[in-house]
Amino acid sequence: MRTLLIGIDSGTQSTKALVVDAKNGRVLAAASRAYGLIPNLPPGAKEQHPHTWRDAAAKAMGQALRAARASAAEIKAIGVSGQQHGFVPLDKNREVIRPAKLWCDTSTAVECDEIMARVGGLKATLRATGNAVLPGFTASKILWLKKREPRNYARLATVLLPHDYLNCWLTGEMVMESGDASGTALFDVKTRRWSDPVLRAIDPALRGKLPPLISSDQPAGRLQQSTAKALGLNAAVLVSAGGGDNMMGAIGTGNTRQGVITASFGTSGTIYACSEKPVVDPLGEIAAFCDSTNRWLPLLCTMNVTVATEMVRRDFGWTREKFDAAAAEASPGADGLLLLPYLEGERTPNLPAGTGVFFGVTPKTFTAQHFARAAMEGVTLGMNYGLRRLAELGVKPKQIRATGGGARPKVWRQIMADIFDAEVVTLKVGEGAAYGAALQALWCWRLHQGEKVSIQEITDEFVQLNRAETALPKARNAALYRELQALQDELSRSLRSAFTTHRQLLLR
Repeated sequence: MRTLLIGIDSGTQSTKALVVDAKNGRVLAAASRAYGLIPNLPPGAKEQHPHTWRDAAAKAMGQALRAARASAAEIKAIGVSGQQHGFVPLDKNREVIRPAKLWCDTSTAVECDEIMARVGGLKATLRATGNAVLPGFTASKILWLKKREPRNYARLATVLLPHDYLNCWLTGEMVMESGDASGTALFDVKTRRWSDPVLRAIDPALRGKLPPLISSDQPAGRLQQSTAKALGLNAAVLVSAGGGDNMMGAIGTGNTRQGVITASFGTSGTIYACSEKPVVDPLGEIAAFCDSTNRWLPLLCTMNVTVATEMVRRDFGWTREKFDAAAAEASPGADGLLLLPYLEGERTPNLPAGTGVFFGVTPKTFTAQHFARAAMEGVTLGMNYGLRRLAELGVKPKQIRATGGGARPKVWRQIMADIFDAEVVTLKVGEGAAYGAALQALWCWRLHQGEKVSIQEITDEFVQLNRAETALPKARNAALYRELQALQDELSRSLRSAFTTHRQLLLR
C-alpha cells in the first residue's frame, strides 16, 4: 500500500490539489477549481466568500484522488497553503459573518494610518511588530469592520486567515501558526507573540478573538468525522499546521536555508528568502515575516503581476501561447513603452490609490507586441524595485528560483534574468505552494511517527531544479533594464499625488 499526502493551495483565482507519494516525492495527480472575486464592489475593495474556498478544495481534492486512484487508507496527511492576509470573521457558532476582505483589498488605507498613529507612528509600529501596517495586511481590515459594519463586528468571535479557515473545516480546530500570523500586522515577529500595542490600537478585547498559536511542525489536528465522510477519507488523517502561500512556496521550492531566493510570479509577485533571524526593514517596505519552518522569511510583495499580463492578453483575445510569442517579437525594452503596473493599488511601493500607466505610447510602440512585452517587463521591474531593497538589507541573490504562472514562458524567464541580473531557474514541480503544503504535511507526519527529521532533509531529497529551463542574464539587456528601472522609479514618484486625486475622483 502506498503512503500518500495531499497538498492544497487555496489562491485568489483557484484552488489546486496535489496527491504526492511520500516515498519519492512524486506528484501522482493534480486538479484545480477556478473562481473569481465578488463583482461590482467599490474601487479598491476585493472580497471572496470563504465557502468558495471550502467547496473548491473539496472538489479539487476529490478529482485529484480519483486521478491518483487513491484509497482512503493510503492518505496519511494533508497540508494547506492559503492566500495570505485575508480576514475571515467567524461568529460564536463558527459561521462566516461576511465575505473575506483579501490581500489585494486596498480600501483600508485610512485604517492603516489610524492604527500606526495610535501605536506611535511607523518607527514605534516596527518596534512593536517588525512590520508596517499596510492595506494588504489583516489588522486594518479588522478596524474597518469595527468602524464600517459595527453590527457585524459585534458578532465577531474569532479572527481566522484563509488557510486557518480551511484547517478548521478539515479538523474542527481553530489555530494559527507563526508564518501566516506574521502577515496580520498583529504579531511581533521577534517574539512570535501577539503584539499588545497593535491589539490595543484596534480593540483591547481583540486578543480574546485570536486563535491559539502553534509552531510550524505541529499538527492543526486530525480530519474531523463530518469532513472525512464528505471527502471519502479516514478521520485519522493528520492535518499539518499549513501556512500562507509564500511560506508554503518557500518549502516547495527548497527555500529552507539561507542563500536561496524564490520569486513567485502569480496574481501577485513575491520574492523571499530564508533567514535564521528576523530581517526588519526600517523603511517598512520589506515584510519581516516568519516562515512555516520555525525560521524567518523576509519578503517583498507587489500586487499586480499575472493580473496585468492577463488583462493585456484577454484584451487582444489571445491564447497564452500567442501572448508569449507576441512578447518575444518585440525587442527588449519594448522600444520605450513602459508599464507602471499598479492597476488598482500597490503594496511595494505602498501606493493603495495607484493605477496602471502605459508610458511611452507612440505610433511605433502602439502595437500588440509592444504592449505584451511592456506588460511582462513592467511587472518584473516592479518586483525588482523590492529586490533591490532586499539587497540593501543584506539579502543578495545569486540564483533565483522562479515559480508560478509567470515562470512558464521562456521569454519571461529571460526578462527576469536580465532585469534581476541573476541566474533564474525553475522547479520540476511548478506548483510550489501546493507542493510545499504536501512536504510540510510529510514533515509533520514523520515527526508524529517518532522520526527525527528536519524540513531541510525533506526538501533536499525531493525538491529538484529543472536545469533545462535555466536563464542567464545578458549584459546588454541588463544595462538597458537598469535605465528603464530608473525611469519606472521616477514615474512612480512623480505620479503619487495624481494617484490620490484620481482615487478621490472615482469615489465621488
